[in-house]
Amino acid sequence: MPEITPETLNHAISQAIRGLGIDEIMARFGEEASRRTLQRRLDEMVRAGQLERVGKARATKYRIAQPPTQPVPAPVSIPLSESNILREDKPAEADDPLRDLKDYFREHFSLRKPAGYRREFLDSYVPNETAWLPENLRAHLRTRGTPPEMEGMPPGTYARQVMDRLVIDLVWNSSRLEGSTFSLLETDFLLQQGRSHDPARQQEALMILNHKAAIEFLVEEPEHLGYNRYTFLNLHAILTEYLMESRSTEGALREKPVGIGGSVFHPTNNPALIEECFDLILQKAAAIHDPLECCFFLMVQMPYLQPFLDGNKRTSRLAANIPLIRGNMCPLSFTGVPVRDYTTGILAVYELNRIELMREVFAHAYEESCSRYGVVRDDIGPPNRLAVGYRMELKELARDVVVKRMSKPEAAEHLRRWTAKNITASDREDFIELIEEKLLSLHANNLVRIKVRPSEFEAWWPVWSGQQGK
Repeated sequence: MPEITPETLNHAISQAIRGLGIDEIMARFGEEASRRTLQRRLDEMVRAGQLERVGKARATKYRIAQPPTQPVPAPVSIPLSESNILREDKPAEADDPLRDLKDYFREHFSLRKPAGYRREFLDSYVPNETAWLPENLRAHLRTRGTPPEMEGMPPGTYARQVMDRLVIDLVWNSSRLEGSTFSLLETDFLLQQGRSHDPARQQEALMILNHKAAIEFLVEEPEHLGYNRYTFLNLHAILTEYLMESRSTEGALREKPVGIGGSVFHPTNNPALIEECFDLILQKAAAIHDPLECCFFLMVQMPYLQPFLDGNKRTSRLAANIPLIRGNMCPLSFTGVPVRDYTTGILAVYELNRIELMREVFAHAYEESCSRYGVVRDDIGPPNRLAVGYRMELKELARDVVVKRMSKPEAAEHLRRWTAKNITASDREDFIELIEEKLLSLHANNLVRIKVRPSEFEAWWPVWSGQQGK
């Protein structure tokens, strides 16, 4: 049995999140251990600030002391979606290796120990040496999410192939994880119309429409995305447009303190530290070779820092897709993720710097995304060579037809003239067929691909469909 020393006591007690009572500690050191010696050691460590004593009498427990936090009263409180549901859920299964962790977060947050931002959680992560996702898990998910035919294709090809499905899935799921009350059908209708007719839910509607715009930003020109301030600050600005307390805080690192509703986590209030750690997150993300590891790293570190006054989790979920889109892997839409599970995972990161629960969420969500978009892609078939090579030209031509309100005969003549000037003779017939298919497939829910507003589509459609004047 180990000798009773500050080191061995620290190790024993650190294994229990809630702490240990003296009888529980005695059991770990064996019958030979002296209760008097143990009590003396514990008292010394409490006085030295290494341990803290909680509870009274027989309920007394000892747990590792953390540096005290001095939270500043926060002018902004960020709700943590449905955190109280954790208390009502049934206990974890006895053989669940994360049982202790899950049960810990079923306690009301007022009973948990306050925690501040720990810079060492970020500093200790070494790109390509630290592996938050085990290699066997990454290998499995990599196989599921990387179709062989994507090799050599331009960045974003996979995401563009499933764009219609991805927009509705990612918009709805990310908004749902923020507490949106819109159903899937309501979200689909809102995306088609571009506006909400429900005055009581205008904020929710705006959040949903901002999500759509943010996905377009990521997918349309992924070659210009990078792990830099331009990409991440613009992503935040799009997601939070007209939703922040001031337009100046959209796409800007915060200079004010924030609080997290339903959690004992107190984010740092030091603007200089926020700037430094934000840049370090981007630097480390850029250095990570594996897209899946990079994706998970951003999911964890970005919301933990809370670099923005609001919208941190939204930004992290969409930013996590950047390495997947750039690497032509299946995007992550968070399909099938229960709010409760996501919330618990975030809480574990915030309060304990534990990633295991969030890792479970990530693995499940990515499996679901691979299953969903694999079916979509099977229906689509392999990417068309001309569609890849003339992506921007196809987009601009389709937009011209809509914006200029061309009829089908007018569009046919316009396409023939343009193609004759700009496309090699051997490709003209196939190109015309491709652009005509694109135009015939246009509807209110895929306008994002050609940057057409709903009002422009509505004005064009009667001309195109031959219904004008009827």
